[in-house]
Amino acid sequence: VGIIFQEFSLIPYLNAYENIFLNREKVNRFGLLDRKAMRREALRIFKDLGVTLDPDEQICHLSVAEQQFVEIAKALSLDARILILDEPTATLTPSEAEHLFRVMRDLKAKGVGMFFISHHLEEIYEICDSLSILRDGKYIGSAKVDNIDIAEMIQMMVGREVENIYPERRTLAHDEILLEAEIQLTESSQLNRLTLRKGEILGLAGLVGSGRSEAILALTGADKCFKKRVRLAGKEVTIKSTDRALRLGIGLLPESRKTQGLVLPFSVKDNIWLNKHACQFSLIRDNEERLTAERLINHVGVKTPDAGTAVGTLSGGNQQKVVISRWLNHDVNILIFDEPTRGIDVGAKSEIYQIMRDLTAEGISIIMISSELPEVIGVSDRVMVFRDGNIVAELENDQINSTVIMLHAAGNII
Repeated sequence: VGIIFQEFSLIPYLNAYENIFLNREKVNRFGLLDRKAMRREALRIFKDLGVTLDPDEQICHLSVAEQQFVEIAKALSLDARILILDEPTATLTPSEAEHLFRVMRDLKAKGVGMFFISHHLEEIYEICDSLSILRDGKYIGSAKVDNIDIAEMIQMMVGREVENIYPERRTLAHDEILLEAEIQLTESSQLNRLTLRKGEILGLAGLVGSGRSEAILALTGADKCFKKRVRLAGKEVTIKSTDRALRLGIGLLPESRKTQGLVLPFSVKDNIWLNKHACQFSLIRDNEERLTAERLINHVGVKTPDAGTAVGTLSGGNQQKVVISRWLNHDVNILIFDEPTRGIDVGAKSEIYQIMRDLTAEGISIIMISSELPEVIGVSDRVMVFRDGNIVAELENDQINSTVIMLHAAGNII
């Protein structure tokens, strides 16, 4: 049995074949490492998988998808007949995910059985023959994929019917522009104008590498750009760091909450107060911090035994709620969600979407970057589409649909 965890167990500065044979290296008759034999065997496994990888390449220089194939090769080198893949597509592009599925189909044809753990329901229909559903650590039921529809699957997963996981849009009370930004990522790209209204959810769509995340990192001072000009509530401001952005009321929920958004061994309370200490250098007032943390936990619905629980023990959805709580502790006016529901189950997704909508009702404005088109369409009040570092379309109302977004993102003019 081979297990490919969501968090890879590879050593970044060893090469591919060294990782495949780690702790069971091949040796020659003199007891020395037989690197040629390990390299040859790694190449054979890669060929069987139908992937082109250099076994001498360091892991840190490989893409996430390529690292995943190294993990699979590592399991197959042990003659594994059963593979357990935990959220294997969570950080893959659509083309990388399709490549993985081709490899999985080839392995299936060779008699390898696979457990495929995923929150992406459409992937279950694409790659699986049957499914089993767990909820709160308990077995709920099993079915053939052909014999169950998405509505039934969701009901089994969340324990209730979810007719629409996206909350109803509300009409903006006014068209007050809270944020205006002119951003030129590179000398060769255009000067893009991005606006955000008070109380709206602005979705940023585009293919991977389109510049949507880069534009937001530049806006918040996390990354540099060729040219930038920002007006906040009608006043021109300078943002050269994320600390400055936070002082101006702009909070960023990063794409990787585990490595960039949270300190996993720390408690829920300490994570909620983390940046405030860093920003203000205030003395620690433990009782006040605990009461504030408990209030925010209740406000966003974090499911945790108490505020002292280590945040690393919580589910992905509850971890994301802790990050949201931290920024609410700063009284932010603008929240930026980068891939807000990555690695989160459908029930928790619905809760995150409702939190986002509730925050806009409180006057907070939201920018959402997402690779999931249904999410962009279902949550956004307005959508800006990026391609090659430029904003190529601004869509509202009936214009917000998958066909229009993808045509602009892919470079076709409507």
